[in-house]
Amino acid sequence: QVQLVESGGGSVQAGGSLRLSCAASGYTFSSNCMGWFRQAPGKEREGVVVIGRDGRTTFADSVKGRSSITVDSTKNTLALEMNSLKPEDSAMYYCAAEFWPCTVVAGLVRSDSGYWGQGTQVTVSS
Repeated sequence: QVQLVESGGGSVQAGGSLRLSCAASGYTFSSNCMGWFRQAPGKEREGVVVIGRDGRTTFADSVKGRSSITVDSTKNTLALEMNSLKPEDSAMYYCAAEFWPCTVVAGLVRSDSGYWGQGTQVTVSS
């Protein structure tokens, strides 16, 4: 059984940083489609960053330049680091793998595809 478990969320002031981690069991992060999505209350799910099967990384415009994603193959984790946080970054952040299609455009991703974690809450105060 595949489980993705996110951690590292919390409350932070605007301008601060957070590092979110996603630990997988029953699944190996490797040359597969994987990424992070987020959803704020009352809003649609939004893609944050996706690593495609070809290894190419695509960031959403909203986080480009202040975010990074890292795969740690020894720990089998997927990490998202975000800097210069803004109140609009507040959301539940979800780790996902093997979703289809493999795109950062969340509206195109089938919600019944792939593996998804339960999420970790990020709250950024101004």
